[in-house]
Amino acid sequence: MRRPTAGAAIVLTTALVLTGTGVPANAAGPFDAFADQEVTWGECAFEQLEGVVPAECALITVPRDWAAPGNGRTLQLSISRVAASGDKLGSMLLNPGGPGGQGTSLPGAIAAIQPQLHERYALIGMDPRGTGQEGGFDPETCEVPLDRISQRTDLDARDRSAESITEHQKTPRAIAEACQSEALAPFITTWQTAHDMELIRLLLGEPKLDYLGYSYGTWLGAKYASLFPASTGKMVLDSSVDFQGRLQAAFEAWPPINQRLFDDTFLPWVTRQFPAEVGATPEEAAANWERGRAWFAANGVSPDDYDAAFVGLGSPFAWVLAAAVLVMAVAGADGETPALTGSDLAPQLDAVSRERFGVPLSALTPEAAAKALADDPADYALVPTTRFAVACNDQPTRSATWYKRLSDQQGPQFPLFGWQYGISETCGFWSDAPRQRLPQLPAQVTGRILVVQSEFDPQTGYEQARSAVRAAPGVSMISVDDAPFHGQYALDGNPCVDGMVNVFLLHNSRPGSVTCPGIPLPGETEVHPVAGPVRTPPAARTATTAEAAPLPELRAAIQEMISEANTPN
Repeated sequence: MRRPTAGAAIVLTTALVLTGTGVPANAAGPFDAFADQEVTWGECAFEQLEGVVPAECALITVPRDWAAPGNGRTLQLSISRVAASGDKLGSMLLNPGGPGGQGTSLPGAIAAIQPQLHERYALIGMDPRGTGQEGGFDPETCEVPLDRISQRTDLDARDRSAESITEHQKTPRAIAEACQSEALAPFITTWQTAHDMELIRLLLGEPKLDYLGYSYGTWLGAKYASLFPASTGKMVLDSSVDFQGRLQAAFEAWPPINQRLFDDTFLPWVTRQFPAEVGATPEEAAANWERGRAWFAANGVSPDDYDAAFVGLGSPFAWVLAAAVLVMAVAGADGETPALTGSDLAPQLDAVSRERFGVPLSALTPEAAAKALADDPADYALVPTTRFAVACNDQPTRSATWYKRLSDQQGPQFPLFGWQYGISETCGFWSDAPRQRLPQLPAQVTGRILVVQSEFDPQTGYEQARSAVRAAPGVSMISVDDAPFHGQYALDGNPCVDGMVNVFLLHNSRPGSVTCPGIPLPGETEVHPVAGPVRTPPAARTATTAEAAPLPELRAAIQEMISEANTPN
């Protein structure tokens, strides 16, 4: 899930409430006028990564509003396909999450990483409504007047003065107002996208649609199954929200789950990797983190932006980036420039430095890091409509006053992000009511759903997934002990996870609720167990590392893409 921040907005409009009902596999009614269109497959607009299985793409036409499909207003969606290489079991739609992640490049990568899956399934990608065409036409955006947002570059949510709160709330208020004025925004919702998925199933000629969704994609998949149970095949929901509860609750959980990750896994790891630079114990590292925060603040980086560098660390790339920020922060406070080229993580650090700081690792200094992290209010001129329309359109929202109280409650307990989250939540300023109701999973589909969840995921918390499974009897869950990353199946190189999911998808044997061992963190060869919410002991722990699995660079790129799709822009 993307976390809402001062740069996060949404959309919604008031109107009728529709009851979601299942549509049979030979769907009729709203789909009649669109299900007979010809799908012409051809070259994809996006650049295909090295090592992927080549995909083909097509544009399809969908109604702007599935509640009124005959009104003549339509949209174009981009879809992709990688055909099964062997005897086909069915078609599997993939979604990277977001809301707002483009997914047409995903099938080629998953096909390469999981050749067994590629052999038996046609893998289908989709750029959901509002997200544009990957490599082609632009996504929908909301234009936010710059004079409506805070111009300050020193914002610190720990400052609880009335002036500070007002400044923090300017941006989410402006974004909410801008996005709600967009004509397309009321029609960018999970309910609408689920109907697009059903049309894709019909156009593919499939009796059932199988599905693999990550992060927000778990919500989308579960709601598709709730609206179209007769059309739902096997479904893997990886890094799950509470799809039986409130979507917004996943965002509200960011302060506690990110504080847990930071305190219990990230700080111990960074002290093992860089004891001379950040401190030999988590306590020393935490104290140095505070010193670095003050140094960055004195060098043009707002404390809020510094804190955000350690929030949502859902991929190994994000961990290495956060480590680089911390090392540079401490060095800046000490008046030094560290030499990191001899680190075991030097290749990853160099990639991070070039991409995020614009210089090779050998040229990275605290001052260069500060310059790259400095706040730029102009970044908020355009915000992605889909991300924010879905988050606030799907269900009734809570008020800005409620979120301010949440900030007051979470700040003292979870200072890393607790002070900041509630006062930067755009949904608090959303004024429109949902147009449709999203039902919960019916009992007839729960036996076809497998949830995969890492213990310390900082983007969709373990407790969210566990709550969904408990509220949907029949759904089973693979817990990944001591794992901190977002996106497990096919991405993290965990043989236990990949094996169990493949047995379910390829051999129709779904595991019960089981626990897999995690794999070592970046730069390490063993797992350092941490107490957490996973209570069931895993099977015998493996020493396998992600690097030992095939195509490590491609997997890392896709995991980072999924983590990025589910973090703020």
